[in-house]
Amino acid sequence: MEIYKFAYQIIAEAGKVIRDSIDEEIQIETKSNPNDLVTNIDKETEERLFNQIMSTYPEHRILGEEGHGKDIQDTSGVLWIVDPIDGTLNFVHQQENFAISIGIYIDGEKYAGFVYDVMNDKMYHALAGKGAWLNEEPLKPLKDTELKTSLISTNPLWLTKEKLSGIYVPIVDNSRSTRAYGSAALDFANVAKGITSAYLTMRLQPWDFAGGLIIVEEVGAVVTNQLGEQLNILEANSILIGNKAIHNELLNEYFLPHKPLLEQIHTERFRGKS
Repeated sequence: MEIYKFAYQIIAEAGKVIRDSIDEEIQIETKSNPNDLVTNIDKETEERLFNQIMSTYPEHRILGEEGHGKDIQDTSGVLWIVDPIDGTLNFVHQQENFAISIGIYIDGEKYAGFVYDVMNDKMYHALAGKGAWLNEEPLKPLKDTELKTSLISTNPLWLTKEKLSGIYVPIVDNSRSTRAYGSAALDFANVAKGITSAYLTMRLQPWDFAGGLIIVEEVGAVVTNQLGEQLNILEANSILIGNKAIHNELLNEYFLPHKPLLEQIHTERFRGKS
């Protein structure tokens, strides 16, 4: 529990630093493309968290979005997977709807997950096998829903891709409605809270989902890639999460009928054969 309490504390402190500096001018850079942004706040927040973790637990390892631990090849020991600001576009354009996300794994096993909605001071957190909470309130077990009566979240970008539109468009058409929040970590939190019933996206990095994964599973969500396989916490994955009923419906009625195409996409995108 000491690691858990320590993580909660340093995440909350980092969020306060961000809130206190939200009106200051930020420095923006691009990474893989003009819409893949990183700011000085992303870098400073990761550096702050890295230094605090290393000074307290020097034997632990950290995999961070902004450069720390990118050479990690295994899950031995205590591994922190850190996204200092998930939803950087929202941070830049809206100054809200972004989160600090951290997942902690011990010898590859889930230990604790945190998704901190910084501007709303909402800490979603979970201790594996012990439950999940929003601040101090326990999150309730998820209720089963079906697609036609459910809100789902996804990135509209996937509807524009020729290979994927045949999968994603029918899901959107057959749902009650669709939302796009712009932060994968908050998408996981929204499923955990029951705000949405499912979240699907074609590509997330480990720091995007490592914290949220633990939280949603603690309230009964099913988390897999879009082939129904367990996520690899050290690699990019496609994502399909939801309550048990809607996950089963989406997987078996919408994704697995396109299994050869999805296997091809997974091989090209995630298995080093592109």
